[in-house]
Amino acid sequence: MRSVLILILAGLQCTLAHAQPTPALIGYWHNWNDGAAPYLPLDQIDPRYNVVAVSFAEPVVGSGHAMSFSPSGNSVAEFIAHVAQLRETGKVVSISIGGANAPVHLDTDQERDEFVTSMIGIIDTYGFNGMDIDLEGSSVSITGGTIAMPVDPTIVRLIDAIASIMAAYRAENDLKLFLTMAPETAYVQGGMSAFGGLWGAYLPVIHALRDSIDVLQVQLYNSGSMFGLDGALYMQGTADFMVSQTEAVIQGFSTAGGIFEGLRPDQVAVALPACANAAGGGYADTAVVFDAVRYLLGLGPQPGAYVLQQAAGYPDLRGLMTWSINWDAASDCNGSYSFAENHERIFGDLPTGLKEIVGYRSTVFPNPADQLVQVRLPATTMGRVVVSIANALGRSMREEVSSATGLITVWIGDLEPGMYTVRVYDRSGCIGSTKLLVSR
Repeated sequence: MRSVLILILAGLQCTLAHAQPTPALIGYWHNWNDGAAPYLPLDQIDPRYNVVAVSFAEPVVGSGHAMSFSPSGNSVAEFIAHVAQLRETGKVVSISIGGANAPVHLDTDQERDEFVTSMIGIIDTYGFNGMDIDLEGSSVSITGGTIAMPVDPTIVRLIDAIASIMAAYRAENDLKLFLTMAPETAYVQGGMSAFGGLWGAYLPVIHALRDSIDVLQVQLYNSGSMFGLDGALYMQGTADFMVSQTEAVIQGFSTAGGIFEGLRPDQVAVALPACANAAGGGYADTAVVFDAVRYLLGLGPQPGAYVLQQAAGYPDLRGLMTWSINWDAASDCNGSYSFAENHERIFGDLPTGLKEIVGYRSTVFPNPADQLVQVRLPATTMGRVVVSIANALGRSMREEVSSATGLITVWIGDLEPGMYTVRVYDRSGCIGSTKLLVSR
């Protein structure tokens, strides 16, 4: 006999109205077709990814500062709809700036202002609620100054430009724009070896914007070797490299340009390639990643020679980032979605950050349920509605989209028995949540 759950949502609240995915599974999504990692429509990516970095906004031909973006595998209207669909389920969809093949240079104040205007236009057009800074090559370079007081005009303009985009988004949307940065190791931890050129060049940018950064995800690949806080040299692709380089950006370190004060653990993610073919070097198999990150979290034994300076580890570590979702989806890339599955194994016994608000009102019957869930919507629902049913790990197991009012019915007959969370979103954000026990 089929049981039915009726959820009265009037007056409910959720904590996901302003997306802060924790633990974060961040994936770059590339806007081109690769034979080994094909173009993948946004609405087809694995739902475990809760931060999606769209790659890339690049300078228009003949410019180093006027940015442009256009989806290559979907129409603009389809792409905008896919971004909105992901956001409606509490995810962050960021536009990533630059990449390895698109240098950005803000050589004058006018170029800075044109960069800001073009990026605001892209964010507004496509409905992004995040921005990722992935500037590489000659885009970020220093000739002097210190971390706290940069002197290079291009660095100062970049800081000003990012701050201006953030301020404009908040003024227009009354929300914070989710900000991530994905420098290569030389630009960050490389500051321990030298401070000049690309070495340590991101450190003034990170320092100036530390209160705005949601996640720093230094690329722990295509790197070679780097020093740890203990003065030893560690090679990419090893547990020691992941642990040493991650602790360095949390604890901070000395450079010739002054002290880099570390970031909070919840601002730091471990960034790795999805498989060997996704990067030129630095891939580690899932077992090595599991051991390294569990040690960083304070939940596992020391996996190598490097000893954490903070013996208890960092249980608030934000999560993992990968290049890329497209590669992770490819079956020839270490198995389809092996990176997402490993994230689930690593963080599976930690809180998801999707916490229920104490004191909300709801009516549920019968509960437990076994086959069907009916969700009764409040009269104040705004536009299209998404019902998400997430498991104990925060992974969305079922999503139903509807423009109807009144009741939405969701089939749950194939879900494993256990505790789930039902959340409802409209264009204003998350408008209701409650617990659901599936029992047979």
